[in-house]
Amino acid sequence: MEHIKPHTVPKSVSYGFFVLGLLSAIAFRAIIVFQHLEPLWVRPVWYIGTGGYFFFFIYRYEIARKRKKAIDEFQLIEKLKANACLQDEDREVVLYLLGSIKYSPEDINYAVIFILSIIAIVADLLLSAMK
Repeated sequence: MEHIKPHTVPKSVSYGFFVLGLLSAIAFRAIIVFQHLEPLWVRPVWYIGTGGYFFFFIYRYEIARKRKKAIDEFQLIEKLKANACLQDEDREVVLYLLGSIKYSPEDINYAVIFILSIIAIVADLLLSAMK
């Protein structure tokens, strides 16, 4: 049975969704500031964050689904457990999976979201104390 080999998306697509995810993270954390300084902006910023996350997480879901599908279709886990020789096609899929993980900026996304969350908490505490 001939399998369709998975492939990575162009870096511009990957980084575009990375930026979209970061902008959404910024929007959600900015809500706390707008709540104190300009409450009328809370809803529009919430919609921006929610809309951005909607598309960002659909993209991330598709990547995860594609990786799992490749592992299943090429029976990579079974072949590795059986210590079976990997065919050229199998090696290409393994290289896709490893490259997809290695070059994904998701770890940077997690770090930025972590830092932004700390900043949002500190900002809220400071703004609340100033009231």
